[in-house]
Amino acid sequence: MFTENLKMAELLEMNPQLILMLPRFNMNLGFGEKKVSEVCESNNVPCPLFILLCNIYTYNNYLPAKKEIQEIDTNALINYLKKSHDYYLNQRLKHIGVHVENIAKEAGDVGSILMKFFTEYKEEAEKLFQSEETTVFPLLRDGKVVGLKNFEETHDGINDKLIDLTNIIIKYLPPTLMNTERINVWLDISQFTKDIEKHTLIEEKILIPYVNYTQRR
Repeated sequence: MFTENLKMAELLEMNPQLILMLPRFNMNLGFGEKKVSEVCESNNVPCPLFILLCNIYTYNNYLPAKKEIQEIDTNALINYLKKSHDYYLNQRLKHIGVHVENIAKEAGDVGSILMKFFTEYKEEAEKLFQSEETTVFPLLRDGKVVGLKNFEETHDGINDKLIDLTNIIIKYLPPTLMNTERINVWLDISQFTKDIEKHTLIEEKILIPYVNYTQRR
């Protein structure tokens, strides 16, 4: 497990994927030999929350203790989750969309199917993230849960259409069609899928238990 005494550079060496978390906490590279605790302090980031997220992001079987969950800074967590949504919609999906559109233009009739799957996925993701930000997150501010019920029902899996999309790209397009670009977009989608899966784990292992613990008080 990661600890606050670990150097930030060492943490990233142990799991390079964690570098994607830094901008969501307004952390920049160039932290030298500073420990995680020092980087968190200089960026006004609650270190226990940062370490908790890094552990969940890295170890799929990691289960936070009840005390860890009850003491989280919900404002900081919500800000992190909202920035994740923004990153997914306005950076990753836009980047993937450019590749998909380029391929679709050269794919004939299959191209329209490819664009259909991508557009449907993007719309579904936008709807889910908007629902969380407008109906769930406002009720979790300042360490309080106000009138929130059945939080689990607001979060649904959104990766099925991504699987369909990648199947079209790697299985059903002509072998001679833009092979390099198809490989690149497949790698992008694979990275994006992993990030979304970690995002879902964070909500399932922190937000849902937090709501349950708070409502039982």
